[in-house]
Amino acid sequence: MQKKAKGAGAAAVSEAGCCAVEAIVTVDERGQLVLPKELRDRAGIKAGDKLAVTSWKKDGEVCCIALIRAGNLGGMVRSMLGPVMKDVV
Repeated sequence: MQKKAKGAGAAAVSEAGCCAVEAIVTVDERGQLVLPKELRDRAGIKAGDKLAVTSWKKDGEVCCIALIRAGNLGGMVRSMLGPVMKDVV
């Protein structure tokens, strides 16, 4: 079961609270999209910030796309690969 926040542009949030559909955006003819201001404000995203675009494949096709702050990538990679590298080294 999902909860829904009140108000315009409300996001549908899972009971676990980890994921939400924050907005539906449109890609323009140049391949650009706009993150809604409310979401940028809540996420602390400002002009010039670097975001990594990540994707997941299912059955050979990209099914999901996510944005991650570029500054957070190093820590994420270390936390994922650290246990593997410990066994290798």
